[in-house]
Amino acid sequence: MEDLIWITDAKYIGSYQIALTFNDGLKKTVDLKKHLNGEIFEPLRKIENFKDFYVSDWSIEWNNGADMAPEFLYSL
Repeated sequence: MEDLIWITDAKYIGSYQIALTFNDGLKKTVDLKKHLNGEIFEPLRKIENFKDFYVSDWSIEWNNGADMAPEFLYSL
């Protein structure tokens, strides 16, 4: 069985980049610009909306209900 991965910290860096810390200690910066596809992510193409995220119990989420699976973010 795989170990569960979740995000413990996230900080906005600039443009569409977020510095993430995962529960296993891995730290990485992801660029999400090319991953903002689909209706739920459309509002996040405006940088003001993109910057307005928070760390939930397991990943990053935005106020419009968008989120990304921590496993996906880990793989970037």
